[in-house]
Amino acid sequence: MNDLFVLIDGGRVRYWDSGGTGPAVLMTHGIAESLEFWHRQFDDLGQALRLIAWDMPGHGLSDELATAVRLEEQAGVAWKLLDQLGVDQVHLVGNSLGAAMSLRMADQMPARVSSLVLCNSAALGAEVFGAFKVMTLPWLGELMNRPGPMAVAQQIKAIVLKPEAITPQVRAAIERNVHRPGAGAHFLKLLRALTSLRGQRQEVWSRSHQILRGLGMPTRIVHGEQDVVLPIAHAVTAQGLCKGSELVRLQDCGHTPQLEQPEVFNALLRKWFL
Repeated sequence: MNDLFVLIDGGRVRYWDSGGTGPAVLMTHGIAESLEFWHRQFDDLGQALRLIAWDMPGHGLSDELATAVRLEEQAGVAWKLLDQLGVDQVHLVGNSLGAAMSLRMADQMPARVSSLVLCNSAALGAEVFGAFKVMTLPWLGELMNRPGPMAVAQQIKAIVLKPEAITPQVRAAIERNVHRPGAGAHFLKLLRALTSLRGQRQEVWSRSHQILRGLGMPTRIVHGEQDVVLPIAHAVTAQGLCKGSELVRLQDCGHTPQLEQPEVFNALLRKWFL
């Protein structure tokens, strides 16, 4: 898949577009990740669906934007990307931070969202990976987030139950992302905007709950049972708040279902979108 770029708010944003014949689907990765985390969906579904994956500002090969730190601001950038690509109606699929951002997109322009899929979503409750809470502390966060082999290994350990789920393409992306100049500082900026030493900030997850209560489009919630970053209890709460939503609990799965169980995940997307 070729890397493509558009200019948004003065910065370059990278994306992939499969150009498939079916409905458009915007796929958004988690914090400190990049669009390569969706390559197993592109490999399988790219011809049947118009899959669009992007690097959020400050991630992967996209420029950092000073105006895109809050989830609502990131959602605004995503809508500008879709506008430039001529996409009016879209299915939204997000993982972790990308799911929380996709929820804001659905709130901002509900008439343009055909459906919403939240995978191991952030910002649905206070509980979060302990290391994330510690990294919100001054100096300690910078020390823990230094680029190197340990940072790569720690990220892989956090996001998957079994390391073999990390494909060579994803591992190369993780290594590139960890060593990208400014990546650590951007990660901590985002993390500290969402999280404190007590956990994910109440004003952030309570806003997510408010949005969930008012959603009108089909909403699916997917969560790995063995996620060590975000507890599955958050997904259960979200399903209870969102009337008519569907919850899919995946056994033997951690934080990134699209990588860990691609056959199951892709079958769900095929069922929901085709």
